[in-house]
Amino acid sequence: MSITATTALPRNRARRLPEQVLRLGIVVLLIVVITVLGCLVSDRFGTLNNFLNVYEQSTDLALVALGQTLTILTGGIDLSVGSMISLLSVLTSGIINSNGDLVLPVCAGIIVLGMVIGLINGIAIVMLRVHPLIVTLGTGAVLQGLALLYTMAPAGGVPDGFDFLAYGRIADISVGATIVLLVYLLASFLMRRTATGRNIYAIGDDRHAAVLLGLPVKRLTMLVYTLSGLLCAMTAIYLVARFGSGQPYAGANYTLASVTPVVVGGTMLSGGRGGVIGTLLGAYLIALLNDFLNFLHVSTEIQLVVQGLIIMLAVSAYREGKRG
Repeated sequence: MSITATTALPRNRARRLPEQVLRLGIVVLLIVVITVLGCLVSDRFGTLNNFLNVYEQSTDLALVALGQTLTILTGGIDLSVGSMISLLSVLTSGIINSNGDLVLPVCAGIIVLGMVIGLINGIAIVMLRVHPLIVTLGTGAVLQGLALLYTMAPAGGVPDGFDFLAYGRIADISVGATIVLLVYLLASFLMRRTATGRNIYAIGDDRHAAVLLGLPVKRLTMLVYTLSGLLCAMTAIYLVARFGSGQPYAGANYTLASVTPVVVGGTMLSGGRGGVIGTLLGAYLIALLNDFLNFLHVSTEIQLVVQGLIIMLAVSAYREGKRG
């Protein structure tokens, strides 16, 4: 039974390779188109400094979207990411409260807490057998309520030098964005070259068949939501470094925003198809698009509308045919 699984999965992916390459090609083409349009709008858009800024601005979205990609590949989704980021942000800055001696232990604790919250999501999904959308939506409401109980206003502060996580550069290249890039390359390798990664794809492709084949469906489901919580914690710490304090609505927009690069990058919401490199390119595309809209003096509210339209267009363009 397991031999059939290990031989069938690579062949299945091989048949889908041209489809995945096409989707990545579309994202790259859109990046090129926006770049050309931006250069026509302003001479400053095409400068190296602006592109490095876009690279830096993609950091937070790319982080949270990576966790979202893993959950969606299993056929699930994590709608608690925004609220989780909000809660972990206010806890990070509120507990540190500008005390440099607390930075390392608090950040380590926040990362563990994020993983625990993600694990709770995974356990609830597995044990209650309720769709992840419902479970994480409920979790998100609880987490946002806890964030508001903790504080209704920006809380705490950070010591000098903490902003290096967000604004630090080496040779004018963002340190944070480069670390995220390396994390994506590692995640891509693990998803494509390890049994765990292949099994995650198999679960999203056909959960019932994965159970019949003896794959550890429950364990891997809990794993991807734990990793989503980990990446939310990293995003929260990054946002605290970026803004200097934690805000109770810091993650409000990330629930929608985290799905956008996943879908644009070619990962199917039904699971089993896509990959993390597509999500990374999608995050770069969204950051570039927002930068372009800023040059056009388009408000943040309109940018959110544009992201929603992009999701609908991407889902329509990448719609899945009937399974055999």
